[in-house]
Amino acid sequence: MESYLRRVLEGIPGPDRAAMNAALTRQESLAKPPHSLGMLEDISVKLAGITGRLYNPVERRRILIFAADNGIVDEGVSSCPRSVTLSQTINFTRGLTGVAVLARHFGAELDVMDVGIEADFSHPGVRNLKLGHGTKNFAVEPAMDRRQALSAIKIGIEAAMRARDEGAQIIGVGEMGIGNTTTSSAVLSALLGLPARETVSRGAGINDAAYARKIEVIDEAVARWRVDPRDPVDALSKVGGFDLAAMCGAFIGAASARLPVVIDGFISSVAALCACRLNPRCADYMFPSHASVERGYRLAMDAMGLSPMLLLNMRLGEGSGCPIAFEIIAAAESVIKDMATFAEAAIDDGYLEGIRGNKAFLGEE
Repeated sequence: MESYLRRVLEGIPGPDRAAMNAALTRQESLAKPPHSLGMLEDISVKLAGITGRLYNPVERRRILIFAADNGIVDEGVSSCPRSVTLSQTINFTRGLTGVAVLARHFGAELDVMDVGIEADFSHPGVRNLKLGHGTKNFAVEPAMDRRQALSAIKIGIEAAMRARDEGAQIIGVGEMGIGNTTTSSAVLSALLGLPARETVSRGAGINDAAYARKIEVIDEAVARWRVDPRDPVDALSKVGGFDLAAMCGAFIGAASARLPVVIDGFISSVAALCACRLNPRCADYMFPSHASVERGYRLAMDAMGLSPMLLLNMRLGEGSGCPIAFEIIAAAESVIKDMATFAEAAIDDGYLEGIRGNKAFLGEE
């Protein structure tokens, strides 16, 4: 399994610079002041680097949702009972959850996967890829062994590859798992070498005692299990979750498949950071959606050198930011493809010569 992951990571290509330059040239020819459409221009250039093509429709959209339970909830770190994981996983398929409603509205499909829900069940809308009945309580023992973490990563890689093979032009990465803000904060603390008080928020809403316990169990576990900050797989196995590890794999798989991939909120951002720590080139394929209100989100973004495109005060998770971001990315594609050039608009762009080299005007200072 280690060799499989190594091969996939080594095979991730860098961005196509020629395509990016072509996109930049196209943007500079459009009838507008330079970079006046800001991130929409940046998105179109990044898309070109991902696919190697100037124009990149994103009409076929898929959100990968990995569902699993987390043993750490035994420590009273969540306000929700673990039964909610199963209930919401089923509700994804019924179109009743936040991400399901938004996905339907914006024309995205869901691929819902059970990678470790505690209950045994069968549902035609949920892929049974179960690695166990939830992880262990990492306050007592490591969440899983390294082999399980690698298996979860492989599931995520294969889910991204399957999306590509089935025609998806862009994917998003979401989750369902009660307790996974605790696992995400623990992994983030381990990778960044930070105390839990700097990475932990209240998740779905917990009282002061549960919040204090959440910080305590993370700090104790990261120290007790001697998590290696240089090894994301070690962090995922000792204080992570099946869902988080599979999400990490999905980001790796997207990069390997040259497929643009959208980061949702905090949990998704930590999985993305794990992927980037395994191969920094993964960031070249990522589009952060919204700025989560969770404390650790900005830390993960800064560590990857990425910035979200939306500020909506969201913190639901599930992948709910992805379908909104898909639409913004589609708008960026429409601009580069359909906007008139100066020549087509019969406008002499000579007046811009002094502006094109003005970094202050372009917002780069």
